[in-house]
Amino acid sequence: MSEHTATARPLAREPESRAHPVRDPDRSPGRPGFALAVILACQLMVILDATVVSIALPGIQRTLHFSPAGLSWVQDIYLLAFGGLLLLGGRAGDIFGRRRLLVAGVALFTIASLLGGFATDPALLLASRAAQGVGAAIAAPNTLALIISTYQDPAQRARAIGLFSSMSAGGASVGLILGGLLTSYFSWRAVMFINVPVGLAVVLLAPRLIREPERHPGRLDIPGAVIATLGTSSLVYGFIRVATDGWTDRGALGCFAAAVLLVAGFVRWEARTAVPLLPLDLLTNRVRAGGYVVMLLVPAAMFGMFFFLTQYLQNALGFSPLRTGFAFLPLAVLIFAGARLGPRLLPRFGPRPFLFGGPVLLLSGLLLLSRITAATGYAPGIMVPMVLFGLGAGFTMVPLSLTILAGVRPAEAGAASGTMQTMQQVGGALGTAVLLTVYTSALRHQGGAVVPGASSTAAAHAALAHGVADAMGVAAGFMAVALLLIVTVIRPQGRPRAERS
Repeated sequence: MSEHTATARPLAREPESRAHPVRDPDRSPGRPGFALAVILACQLMVILDATVVSIALPGIQRTLHFSPAGLSWVQDIYLLAFGGLLLLGGRAGDIFGRRRLLVAGVALFTIASLLGGFATDPALLLASRAAQGVGAAIAAPNTLALIISTYQDPAQRARAIGLFSSMSAGGASVGLILGGLLTSYFSWRAVMFINVPVGLAVVLLAPRLIREPERHPGRLDIPGAVIATLGTSSLVYGFIRVATDGWTDRGALGCFAAAVLLVAGFVRWEARTAVPLLPLDLLTNRVRAGGYVVMLLVPAAMFGMFFFLTQYLQNALGFSPLRTGFAFLPLAVLIFAGARLGPRLLPRFGPRPFLFGGPVLLLSGLLLLSRITAATGYAPGIMVPMVLFGLGAGFTMVPLSLTILAGVRPAEAGAASGTMQTMQQVGGALGTAVLLTVYTSALRHQGGAVVPGASSTAAAHAALAHGVADAMGVAAGFMAVALLLIVTVIRPQGRPRAERS
């Protein structure tokens, strides 16, 4: 029995279909270091793609003639397909083999990226972005599950998850830098083509370097996946409609009503089906359930910040795509630094100082950004909040991930990691949609254009700054709720106690 299993709390009974794991014949050498490098390359690729396109959005709009509302879908359709199908991807990995699903997902992602780079109209680009999201949903939950199965030693596992978390948190900001480089020196199409060589490398190396863990036979919960995807899509689409048509739009209200019914139906279905997509016993642990909600709220604020600061830097301060990308460099460096230091400091100090202090730094940075005006320059008005945000994100994600995954049984590693990443991606899509609604509402009151970058006049810049400030204020609200949950629900322990022999 693994150490991870031995420390797990008793959960609800395990279905018989998951009681007898199957070990595949596997001649791979199982080199943990090389295997981790391939896994991290996969994770960086799928996370980076959520933001690398942000810098390229103005160029995409000019080339393919996207409407203002349609432009937001270049990001959202990827996040929705990614987040909506992550649970299914995690469960499929448990059943069919995590390495096998990782390779299949990366292959689909790579093909979709190639087609997206050659897109000649909005429909083709959106279809390729949706296919990228599906491929990412198949591959991503199996990355973290493979780390859990590869590293049995708690200290090594913590360091590996630290690197994984740095890719998850820092990859988004690295995407902005890379997007600036590629867009400036080539074109927006390069942000799609860059995935092709990385994807091919992962597809070729994964079978040779990553050991296939035990499979846990069962069946896929297709109805649950359909209901979950429709529910999250309805909710995000409702906010996007509000952003363009206001709160009186009947279509938006219908989407919200459908989302409530679909989410309730999903919970009911998962409680009754024999082999659920989301084992609800994962949520009976108070700490884990609270951690999942925090994992929803942090990316909701983070992805919204990326989206709106990118627009502010380019359209209010006049930064080029390249300069905009490098403006996020302090954020990326500090996220990676915090994620690397976290696993080394956690055994000494425990998760409490990080799970309390990290969100406080995130909240402080967002509150400063909520004070943006048309006269705010990059230094110190934008850079100082970025520094606070980078430190906070770097020190938050590792202990939060470890808290959520503590005590998860190997048979449910895919489902648990898939749920965690679902919260990240749905939080990113939902947060961007909610903040876009706040932003456009502020612009209407200011008499400005609905979409960032529509005008270069001083009045438009003032309206844009006002909208960004309001959006960042709501993002700070997300972070305040996350901090409240950490204090009242998760209540992390201080210095770790010595384990009993």
